[in-house]
Amino acid sequence: MTRGGTTILEAIRQTVSSTTVVSASTDGAIPKDADAVILVIGETPYAEGKGDRKELNLSQDELMLVKNAKRAGKPLLTILLSGRPLVLGSALDSSDAFVAAWLPGTEGRGVTDVLFGDFKPTGKLPRQWPLDADGVSKQTTGASPAKFPFGFGLSYTTSPRGVSPIKTASSGSAEK
Repeated sequence: MTRGGTTILEAIRQTVSSTTVVSASTDGAIPKDADAVILVIGETPYAEGKGDRKELNLSQDELMLVKNAKRAGKPLLTILLSGRPLVLGSALDSSDAFVAAWLPGTEGRGVTDVLFGDFKPTGKLPRQWPLDADGVSKQTTGASPAKFPFGFGLSYTTSPRGVSPIKTASSGSAEK
């Protein structure tokens, strides 16, 4: 039985076919001749009870991967795969660019369409993104500080310099 769809790595290889694309080891070691690092972290797909977790933090292993990738001194794009907002810890601040791709299913090409400018995304959060573990339990009441508030979102527009992110939400900032 063959599986359908495309992984994010396969889609990157198809999109930048004239460039050498390598996947790093699971410990986050980066080849010295790399121009940039694209790191994919997050939850594995789940349904029903398998997705139940007491903590919605990134794992220590994922945070270590981000730290190791940043240590390579190359521009770092981190892609988060998750079915819900997760506590990001140091992963967001350690990344030069950060994309929450949610759970793209079998269509890694949709992620690369956004990354390489073939599609201009828009979106706004339907709820706040928690700042910390305490914020996860209080996020429905709005009683805790948020990493990104309800309604935060970005879109892309064409500018004289090319494709540039702009803030469209009335609150929050467009740092990453």
